[in-house]
Amino acid sequence: MTSEDPLADRLQLDRPHSARVWNFLLGGKDNYAADREAGEMIVQMFPDIALLARLQRRFLVRAVRYLTEEAGIRQFLDIGTGLPTVDNTHEVAQRIAPESRIVYVDNDPLVLVHAQALLTSTPEGACAYLDADVRDPEGILEVAAQTLDFSKPIALTMLGILGQIPDSDEPEAVVGRFLDALPPGSYLALSDGTDTNAALNQAISVYNANSASSYHLRGPERIAAYFKGLEVIEPGIVPTSQWHPEPVDVGRDPSDVDAICGIGRKA
Repeated sequence: MTSEDPLADRLQLDRPHSARVWNFLLGGKDNYAADREAGEMIVQMFPDIALLARLQRRFLVRAVRYLTEEAGIRQFLDIGTGLPTVDNTHEVAQRIAPESRIVYVDNDPLVLVHAQALLTSTPEGACAYLDADVRDPEGILEVAAQTLDFSKPIALTMLGILGQIPDSDEPEAVVGRFLDALPPGSYLALSDGTDTNAALNQAISVYNANSASSYHLRGPERIAAYFKGLEVIEPGIVPTSQWHPEPVDVGRDPSDVDAICGIGRKA
């Protein structure tokens, strides 16, 4: 039996959801008991998971700053947005270039509830939020074109989202369909967890068995293949902490944390 509120039905408060678990790992408060239990279970099995979450968030900030300051990008298509936190894409971009335009995309119902926090654009720029699934590039691109100008370069950010796609849905093809629609001079910024640590593999396996969604760790070579045909920006496809690192105290050397990232340019 379902309620008369379809959004409430989608929340599934009795089962963990990836955006809410990630919010818990980042120290946020937009999560529920099931999410906290799942997060604590993962931390017990793989203590570095919270560090991995923080490093991925820091990569987002560095990537958007690079794309805005050095690459001159003024348009962002942020897919797999997650719950709003400090230094969201539009905040970082518009601090540097107030005219920046951002389209956020996520299909987690709680992100939709908090979408208003993602729409606080500068007067010169624009922000929009789309409740959609990454596996529908054509639908996303059609709506995004109401905010973004596809005749000018766009930065596509996909942080941790491709791990949400099983092999049966061909994540490489999904990335390709997005990139095909972007004009020359556009960029892909991407990061994902790798299958290089047995403890992390086991923790994710247990999480998948109990969650409303699943995460699919892949090898570094497989993740690097998402950048096929792009000019990869230095320092290349590297551990998340090593992409244009900043002197941030993380309490240990994070170079062996099991996630990699990179930025590529479409010629």
